[in-house]
Amino acid sequence: MVSLQLHDIVGLIGVAAILSAYFLLQTGRLAAETRRFSVLNGLGAALVLVSLYYDFNLSAFIVEGFWLVFSVIGFVRALGRKPVNADSRIMTESSRRIDTGKARQDDPALKNRLE
Repeated sequence: MVSLQLHDIVGLIGVAAILSAYFLLQTGRLAAETRRFSVLNGLGAALVLVSLYYDFNLSAFIVEGFWLVFSVIGFVRALGRKPVNADSRIMTESSRRIDTGKARQDDPALKNRLE
């Protein structure tokens, strides 16, 4: 049986935060330009780094260190933008396709907009 220590649990929570952010991004429920996306990724990376302090792995440390830096950059950039959500991003992309004549009849975002 695997015995988990506190730092293992902290690291697992970090992994869950990173995977949640990616899942929400891929399912269109969270836009990459949002502060929430950067916070989930940054918090996840920071928690994994805490667990790595107790059980060090150089390659994981490098990945998570850069993940944290990139998340901070994304958060700072998001502070300068007006709030964005996944629905408004989809509508903007559909508008661009309509303007350029590249809209598709089966595009769900376009269908909702035309109804």
